[in-house]
Amino acid sequence: MSWLVLVLSGVLEAVWATALGRSEGMTRLAPTVTFFLALGLSMAGLAYAMRSIPVGTAYAVWVGIGAVLTVAYAMLTGEEAASLAKILLLGGIVGCVVGLKLLH
Repeated sequence: MSWLVLVLSGVLEAVWATALGRSEGMTRLAPTVTFFLALGLSMAGLAYAMRSIPVGTAYAVWVGIGAVLTVAYAMLTGEEAASLAKILLLGGIVGCVVGLKLLH
């Protein structure tokens, strides 16, 4: 259960990071509210997962999932340029996250 919560928390990290960018310095209500809700749930899930997953592993997985999804979403929406190099590097992060799960 901890791994599922950790993965969902990583997804929420991408949500709050994207919402923060769209909040325009926390001046837009909907993205600002989304940021705080996703941030709170993401941190709570990370804290829960750390009860049974080592801190370093949990944090690396959480950040990796959040980073990959944030960049992938930005590339899909055209907010960030996509390139083969970026896609391959993001694949490397995904491979490392999977590797950490397999080693645990």
